[in-house]
Amino acid sequence: MLSDMGQGRLWRRSVQYVLLGACIGILMLLLVYPIMLTVRGGFYEDVARREGFTLRHLLLVFEDPRLREGLFNSLRLAVLTTISAILIALPLAIVSARFRFPGKAFFSALVLVPLILPPFVGAIGMRALLGREGALNALLGTDFDILGDARIFGVVLVQAFSLYPIIYLNATAALANLDPALDEAAENLGASAWKRLWSITLPLVRPGVFAGGTIVFIWSFTELGTPLMFDYPQVTAVQIFNGLKEVETSAKPYALTVVMLATAIMAYFLGKYLFGGKGYAMYSKASRAASEKPLTGGMGLLACGAFALVSFLALLPHLGVILTSLSGTGQWYKTVLPSTFTTDHFKEALTASDSFTAITNSLKLAFAAMLVNIAFGIVISYILVRTNVRGRNILDALTMLPLAVPGLVMAFGYVAMSLRWPFGDGPLGDFASVIAVDPNPVPFLIAAYAVRRLPYIVRSTVAGLEQTSGELEEAAVNLGASRVTAVRRVILPLIVANLIAGGLLVFSFSMLEVSDSLILAQKTEDFPITKAILAFGDRLGDGPHVASALGVWGMALLTVTIFASSLLLGKKLGSIFRV
Repeated sequence: MLSDMGQGRLWRRSVQYVLLGACIGILMLLLVYPIMLTVRGGFYEDVARREGFTLRHLLLVFEDPRLREGLFNSLRLAVLTTISAILIALPLAIVSARFRFPGKAFFSALVLVPLILPPFVGAIGMRALLGREGALNALLGTDFDILGDARIFGVVLVQAFSLYPIIYLNATAALANLDPALDEAAENLGASAWKRLWSITLPLVRPGVFAGGTIVFIWSFTELGTPLMFDYPQVTAVQIFNGLKEVETSAKPYALTVVMLATAIMAYFLGKYLFGGKGYAMYSKASRAASEKPLTGGMGLLACGAFALVSFLALLPHLGVILTSLSGTGQWYKTVLPSTFTTDHFKEALTASDSFTAITNSLKLAFAAMLVNIAFGIVISYILVRTNVRGRNILDALTMLPLAVPGLVMAFGYVAMSLRWPFGDGPLGDFASVIAVDPNPVPFLIAAYAVRRLPYIVRSTVAGLEQTSGELEEAAVNLGASRVTAVRRVILPLIVANLIAGGLLVFSFSMLEVSDSLILAQKTEDFPITKAILAFGDRLGDGPHVASALGVWGMALLTVTIFASSLLLGKKLGSIFRV
């Protein structure tokens, strides 16, 4: 006979395995299954009947010169964006980690600001600034068609200055973990500053830079909104988007999506093999603040100037969006600044039926995704940190998978899922559908938002649990509290800041989610904010101005949430954007 203590342990172990199985099952259904449907669709002989197996559709992708060009352009965009983002972020991260200079706290916060605006919204501002009739040509008296002749330049520019904070956050987190004694020992042996940088610092932070670079590469490789805004359709993401209408009868969009997924995975593993390297354990993690050297005079001003210049260039799209939203309709044409200013577009963005509905939809969807993720994230994080059940490594990998899988692939997977039983013509067709006479994409949008942003809440909650001693929970249990009560009354109040920070990130990034919104919402009454911005951007007259006003409202929301999360999480914010 088992003792009461033994029975309690067996019961607790059984509950842990049940929770583990439930979490893995949910992720298999909402994450792995849509991906599998997309991959399987690329190999069907007959897509309409879902029969047969063939490689012909995949081969046709590489035989079609237009599709080959799109894939090449997507890779070129991703490589150029990633390299540009690293060149922007890494020097700033090294300066921030090694030196103290005037205004460092301000500039360290300012460097996060580009995250508050999706790149495709910033494209509106860049068109106003760099277009043929834009502010730059008006200022210089020239007639350059920068974005018309080289749209790829505009896409890379907007994406690099929007995404470099992801690499900056990862690099600063990696630099914070370095033992200053290593650098001091090399200096004592006569190594110059450049020698120490190339031989010690960069090799040690390479895994962190790779982690951020991976996110930037996949993000820019599969970015849909920015090429659409720049009218640059010769990329794979836009070709998949345009092929959505053929999804029920043609395997081409499936095959394109499979190629995109396979390319992203191969690029990730190739980069990990070439650049990722292994992490190096530090025997000591001395205070970085204690090892920071002060920069005064000209060097201090140079450091401030570097941060100020990058911040200014990164904020140019935001400035363009703000000025476009304040410009009178048709009143910013071949002038440095708008000829007239108005706030009517902000009013239109909040009161017009289409835009108001879009804002309401996004608020509801983002709030629902946040609540789902907080509840789900607590369970997952508890299993990862407080248990040692077999299989939790699988759960951890599944939780992080959305960071490595292109959002466009996930969105397309939900479209494929909506065509299958029990959706489509099945019993749940009225409950959730994407492509139908009367679609209801809300359940799929909530699921897509929640799954895509799940890593944020899990990494944030894991960080809180790792800093909270498990002895507090055990003490409460020993005093008679149930395990659930101990977690609810003792642990959750101690990690509430982490939950709030992760929840804010889930909410804000869901509000301005691009790929899922553009693909899953097909009717005007279902449009979230980002789909409404795209629709307004294509509308003549005041369309771009209203789209910009919607973007400014989104910027205001993300500004508050990013800064709040940064204050609550500190340097651990970087671990959220890491594969």
